[in-house]
Amino acid sequence: MVTLSLLHFLSLLFIILYLLTFLRILITAVTSAATAAADADANADSEHKSYPFIGSLISFHRNRTRLIHWFTDLLSRSASQTVVLRRLGRRTNQMIVTANPANVEHILKTNFENYPKGKPFTDLLGDFLGIGIFNVDGELWSTQRKLASHEFSTRSLREFVAGVVDDVIANRLVPLLEDAVVNNGVLDMQDVLRRLAFDTISLISLGHDPCCLDYSKPVPALVTSFDVAAGASAMRGVAPANWVWKLKRFFSLGSERRLKAAVRVVHRSVDDIIRQRRRQMADGDGTENQRDLLSRFISAGHGDELVRDMAISFLMAGRDTTSAAMTWLFWLLTWHPTVETKLLTELTQNHHPSLNFEDLKKMDYLKACLCESMRLYPPVVWDSKHAEKDDVLPDGTPVFGGNRVMYFPYGMGRMESLWGKDCLEFRPDRWFSEPDGFFKMESPYKFPVFQSGPRVCLGKEMAFVQMKSVVGAILSRFELVPVCEGEPVFVPLLTAHMKGGFKVRVRRRN
Repeated sequence: MVTLSLLHFLSLLFIILYLLTFLRILITAVTSAATAAADADANADSEHKSYPFIGSLISFHRNRTRLIHWFTDLLSRSASQTVVLRRLGRRTNQMIVTANPANVEHILKTNFENYPKGKPFTDLLGDFLGIGIFNVDGELWSTQRKLASHEFSTRSLREFVAGVVDDVIANRLVPLLEDAVVNNGVLDMQDVLRRLAFDTISLISLGHDPCCLDYSKPVPALVTSFDVAAGASAMRGVAPANWVWKLKRFFSLGSERRLKAAVRVVHRSVDDIIRQRRRQMADGDGTENQRDLLSRFISAGHGDELVRDMAISFLMAGRDTTSAAMTWLFWLLTWHPTVETKLLTELTQNHHPSLNFEDLKKMDYLKACLCESMRLYPPVVWDSKHAEKDDVLPDGTPVFGGNRVMYFPYGMGRMESLWGKDCLEFRPDRWFSEPDGFFKMESPYKFPVFQSGPRVCLGKEMAFVQMKSVVGAILSRFELVPVCEGEPVFVPLLTAHMKGGFKVRVRRRN
């Protein structure tokens, strides 16, 4: 006991001395920077200054609450739409942020092998996502990708997904909104859509029904713990250095303590579902009706840990992304009645609410609205890779092995050079080509919200089917009236969300 206490005391003393030394260096640099910036104008927060040893740390600190806006400002003023931000230490520790489509194509496709996620990234999500497909590189990723790609290409899975979505809409979402009409209560549509998305993706991925849209029941521990784990993992990404969150993890402090407890609940819950499913499959108990991804992964012969981590990865990918895109679209439509009217016309022409898969495919204006919403408010704001070897990006930016290279969908959607002078406007018509007026999906390197290249999102088309079904079902029946005026705050975590939710009153559409 004495030895252990002494070890902890010495460790704590070392940390304190290290932090005091770092703080003294930082204060010296800040004092120098403050003197130089004393006469700066009101736009000083958008500046980027680099200093010896600490690099861009001061600029990061000054803009820590507005990183997405700072990055966008820097990129919009860059001739190459790329900025290099030095961090502590050597040039191999610098971060490169780009909004240049040629660079994005180079990173995601042309030189894909040189830009894996990398250990610094996989460490951030490793405790939560483990060795699932979205958090690994190399052979482990390739094996899972081939399996998932095969399953996502099957007609049976597409039909299963469509059936799940239709059932959740008809038997849970519509009755909930009808009840809100009768009671004239305030509903948080962001929360509703997140619950809907979790029910849907849980049924698709696990064959398990958490019943999140039933507000009369308590939220399952799996769901609340999933939220905590995602939020705590995101906190690691905004730490000034990896050693900060790793020290917190070592001493089980703050967000790291919460993350550990939440991950334990998530893993235990999914492990229980896997064990039960294996027993059902061994006994032949209704396995002919099990078309969810979990059953397919188990049938492929993988072990419990890999199956669990793959399932959790798909829960993460399918839960907050679609709900975020729909939340922002509904908010945008409340401020653009002309667009909403045009969208309602398309819904009427396609005889909603009895839409089938072919009907949904024809609804190009609804797809344009979704794309335009994700252009301005992408569910995944940024994505990072780590260069394995030295390289040069197409715009001439040198990359050193170990550099973090980040492409930035949020900023790309706000580049005048990419989208024109009206880039900040919500205008779905921009997605139709002239003069024929047909819908035209932009290059995935200009609009990389689903990634592209070998890691392109496997569930892209299914996501559009789900979002079209939900948006169509709501708009054709109901009118959403926002309770609060003004633009809400866009919060970029692992997946983005609307701060404080989207509070509305629901009216039955005439």
